Amino acid sequence: MAAPQADATQRFVPVKEIRNGLIILKDGTYRGVLICSSVNFGLKSAEEQHAITAGFQNFLNTLDFSIQIVVNSRRMDLRPYLALLAEKEPEQKTELMRIQLREYIEFVHSFTDQANIMTKSFYVVVSYAPRVSPANAVSFLRHDSASVKSAAAETSFEEDRVQLEQRMTLVASGLSGTGVRAVPLGTEEVIELLYRSFNPGELENPIRLDN
Repeated sequence: MAAPQADATQRFVPVKEIRNGLIILKDGTYRGVLICSSVNFGLKSAEEQHAITAGFQNFLNTLDFSIQIVVNSRRMDLRPYLALLAEKEPEQKTELMRIQLREYIEFVHSFTDQANIMTKSFYVVVSYAPRVSPANAVSFLRHDSASVKSAAAETSFEEDRVQLEQRMTLVASGLSGTGVRAVPLGTEEVIELLYRSFNPGELENPIRLDN
């Protein structure tokens, strides 16, 4: 009974394939994802804030394609950190240090119980819609062999990948002018990001990509 339900859910997911770190949607368009560092804008001087704002405006003006800016918030899981501290307790040289460590662990426990500690990740999603070349169109209209179609699809993917990666490089370069560092996500990182996006109720559970 679970398989039909899974198939029904799958129809609402627009992703067809993730390849070489790029997302291929069911409509044939591509998406590349850059993870970005943050800038503590509030601690900057007025001149620095103006320079960042002007740099970001110039960056947007250079784009001739659409991008999405995504902010991902999730609760920080401090359990591994607290478990590591508990393992260090027997290694402390004095009883006073062991008491202080236990009190610190209890403080972090009580603090996290009273307030949700959130971590934020910042992403830029770059889109690309490939153009159908006349050669590829004729190939499919003539119902060429599967091997020919496969070769044409592979060539098309490589061309589209280059075009999208050029856009991503342009975005990363433009953001660097504002003090933001942007790095493309790899395949496993994209899978994890999509998994968390489509399964928000499981944010506190570890993600396993090897099963």
